[in-house]
Parts: sequence; C-alpha cells; structure tokens
Amino acid sequence: MWSPLRRGELTLAAKVLLLQLAVIATLLVAVGVLSIRQSNADFAEERGAVMRNAAEYVAGLPIVRGELERVRSGEAEASDTPRALAPYLDWGVTARGAQTVTLVSVDGEVLAATDPSRVGDRAALGGSDALEGRGWSGDVEPDGHRAVAGHAPVISEVDGALLAIVTAEVEYPTLADQVGTAAPDLGLFLGLGALLGLIGTWFVSRVVRRSTRGLGTTELANLADHREALLHAIREGVVGVGTDGRVTAMNDAARSTLGLDAGPDPVGRPADELGLDPQVVALLTGEGADVRDALALVGTRVVVFNRGRASSGGRGIGTVTTLRDRTELVSLQSQLSSNLSLTDTLRAQTHEFDNRLHTISGLVQLGEYDEVAALVGTLTRHRAEIEDYVAQRLADPALAALVLAKHAVAEERGVTLELDPGSRLPVLAPDLGADLTTVVGNLVDNAVDACAGRREATVEVWLHADDEAVHLRVRDNGPGIPAELREAVLVRGYSTKEVAGEEPVAGGRGIGLALVRLICTQRGGDVVVDDADPAGGGGGAELRVVLPLGPVLVQDGAP
Repeated sequence: MWSPLRRGELTLAAKVLLLQLAVIATLLVAVGVLSIRQSNADFAEERGAVMRNAAEYVAGLPIVRGELERVRSGEAEASDTPRALAPYLDWGVTARGAQTVTLVSVDGEVLAATDPSRVGDRAALGGSDALEGRGWSGDVEPDGHRAVAGHAPVISEVDGALLAIVTAEVEYPTLADQVGTAAPDLGLFLGLGALLGLIGTWFVSRVVRRSTRGLGTTELANLADHREALLHAIREGVVGVGTDGRVTAMNDAARSTLGLDAGPDPVGRPADELGLDPQVVALLTGEGADVRDALALVGTRVVVFNRGRASSGGRGIGTVTTLRDRTELVSLQSQLSSNLSLTDTLRAQTHEFDNRLHTISGLVQLGEYDEVAALVGTLTRHRAEIEDYVAQRLADPALAALVLAKHAVAEERGVTLELDPGSRLPVLAPDLGADLTTVVGNLVDNAVDACAGRREATVEVWLHADDEAVHLRVRDNGPGIPAELREAVLVRGYSTKEVAGEEPVAGGRGIGLALVRLICTQRGGDVVVDDADPAGGGGGAELRVVLPLGPVLVQDGAP
C-alpha cells in the first residue's frame, strides 16, 4: 500500500501530486482571468460599434445641428443649449442603449448632457479623431471609470465647419458583475478540471514513485549532491554524451580543457554546437569501438581522450569520455625527440666517419697514398660545400646546424635532403628559433620516413622570412597523405607508420604533426597539408607553415 510519507517527510510522488494540484488550480484561475479579459474585449468591440452608432444618430438630428448653428450665429444663447437639446440627447440613451450622451464643444467643454451635472466640465475624449471630422470608438475614463465611447462630429451644412462632438458612453461591467454572471459556468469547468486533474496527478505520482523507488526529495538531493561533488572533484575531465548527441554531464576540468569555461553551460546542448573541432566532437560522440589514449589538439592543448560506452539495465544511454591535458608532457616529449634526433645524427656521422676511416686505412695498407690524399680532399670539399651552401642561406646558427644534421641522417637512409636555393633566413629571436627548430625537425623527420626506401627519394626544404613571418615548405616524393586524413593528422595523434603489419592507426603515436599544429596555433600561425604535385596527381606530400614574428599567444596566463 502506498504511503505518502517516508521517514517523516513527503515522498517525491506525494510532492508531485500536490504540485500538480497547485498547477491545475493556477491554470484554472488563469483560464478564468483570460475568459474575463476576452469578455471585456468582446464587450468593447460590440458596444463600441453601438456607441458610435448612437453618437452618429444624435449628431445627424437636424434639431441638434440647427441649435448649434443658431448659437454660432448669435440668434440663440449658449446657456439655453442644455435645456433645448437634452430631450434629443436622451434619444441616444433610450433608442441606442447608451448610459451617457454628451454634446462637447470643439475646445472640449461639455455643452449639453443627459447628466446635467456634467455640463461645463471638460470631456474625456481619449484618443478620439472626432476633432478631425471623423467618427471614432474606443476606451475613455470619465470620472476615473473605464468606459466604451463612440464619438461623432457635428458638421455645419453651411460651410462644413466642425460645430461640436457628440459622445455616447457605456461603462464596462464590474469584475463582481462578470464573475457573478459567469459563476455557474466557471464553477462547472473548475470542478471538472479539478476532478480530471486529481485523477491525472494521482496516476503521474504513481509512475514517479516507481521511477524514484519511493525516495524522498532530500534523499534524491543528497544523491545528486554527492554525484556533483564526485564529478567536479576529479582532476581529469569527464564528459557524458547521450545517444542523441547532447552533453549530459561535464565537470570543471573538462570545461577548462575544452575551452568552454567562459561560455554558456554546455550541459544539455548538442556536442556539435559547442564550437569544438569536428575531430574532437567525433572523439566525444563517435559510435562503435571504444577509444583508448587517442591524442587530439584542442586549441593550444594536446589532450588524451579515452571513451567508453555507458549503459543502464542493458540499454545504451550514451558515452563517457575522460580527458587529460598532456601539453607539458608533449613538450617534454618534443625535447626528448630532439635529443634522440641529435643522437641519431651523431650516430649517423660516426658511422659515416668509421666507413671513411676504414677506406683510408685500407688505402694506406695498399700504399695508395695518392688515393688517400684525393679521397680526403674530396670529402673535405664536399662537406665544406654543403656547409657553405647552407650558411649562405640560413644565417640562424641553430637552423643551419639542424639542416646539416638532418642532411647527414637523410644520406645514411638513402634520401636526398635539398635546401631550396631561394631559401633566406636571418638570425631569429631565441624563442622563435627554438619553435622553428622543432617544427623543421618534425617535418623533415616525417618526410624522410615517408620516402625512405623509394627510388630517388628526395626531401626538399624551403625557408624564407619577410617582415611579418617565417615561411616554411617541406616537400617529399613519398606516398603522400590522403585528402580525407589531412585534417586528422594535424588534430589527432595519427601515424602513417604501420605497426606489425597493421593498418595505420590513430592513437598515442604520431605526435609530431600535432605538435607542429600546437606551435603554429600558439604563435597565431598556420599549417597546411597538400599534395607535392600541384596538379593533384599524387606522388608525395607538401606541408606549408607560417610562423608570425610577433609574440606568442597567451594560454592560461602563461606565454
């Protein structure tokens, strides 16, 4: 048996029942008020036409016009007008149903009236057009009482001048009169509405009781408070998305990570309307397999996404995604990658040096001293030519050293690294030089990896600085990047390198291009992925980068 009380308080079902009854009572009262307002509107429309007809009837009487003409010409005294015209004004009352009929001069003074006490008073004409020679009907407030009035001008037959205005008025019925008239019908409708509402709310309360398991509102509030406290206490971002694509939950860490903490509350809004990158929206709402440690670039942050499906009672209710900001970790990874790249460069140079020493040693053992001298001279000239070629075009020592190092690594892997003859780069500010070194290193490494092992594998680098920005182009003759993946490789952690024979994957690998995009975003620049072949025939990839010379964009208060 259902009890409305649970441990001394009303259950949610009982409170819903009471609330529904209060809503029904309020609704019925509102219906009554609207009915009275509609009744007043109907009264104004109907009686306004009648009052205007009454005023026009009186204004059209020849005796009224004649009396006003005599007063105008001086043949009659104005003081005799009330007595002379009173009987004719009464015709508007008796014949047309008006409560009050008055004759008003053009300056607003009452000349005659069915109520003699109003003679000499100022008439309440409201927004009447009668002074302009047109009939009018509308609301007026004589003596503070709201009334419906009709006005008609009295026009001279001699010269068409306006002689006076006839007004006919009837007051609105009082609220008590309206309620008294409508009381039987209102009582019937209120009773039927209350009965139906009681039955409906009782049924709704039963359904609510089953859904809430008979819990009281305090218990439900405590559960919700604990849920909110736990959700917002988690340092990792948590985002819940329903099956309809709308955000159902998002804690403070997730809002900050996604850059939504300054805007409107995202909960309840579609995920694709939050202004996020489509790749990020896909990570939050995508169907199918769960996502594990997927990297994505969100503004100037590198974020790791983990998404799992949520269900209740065996029925899918959406997805839950956790977010971790790994920007600092990626920066450290970039530094480590730079160190590893330097190690590889030194290893390549050591290997090359060992090979040349072995060659020289063999020539010495054979007594071919002229060949030794020729070989040493050739190697020295070749290295000096490369260094001189790079130094003439790249004045920044860090970039020049990087290109020379990458040239050695590329040679060891059978790839020709070419610096475009049109390259020109001055000495850069240390911070810009460090960022550009990271960008060039990542792009060249990716290009070398893409075309290594191919016939006539070539990577071309072009660097140029103008008054506003540094422009970079890295082009290779590798397999290229498919058009449908060009945005993904810059936003998500995507790698085109196969793992143990598997297909290319998106996951924890392939952070290089996302890091390039991060640096460009922080500096207000841009990176574009395109075909190396302008005609779009394939045969390599081309990446173009623009890094402005201005200051780094501020992110979270830090430059």
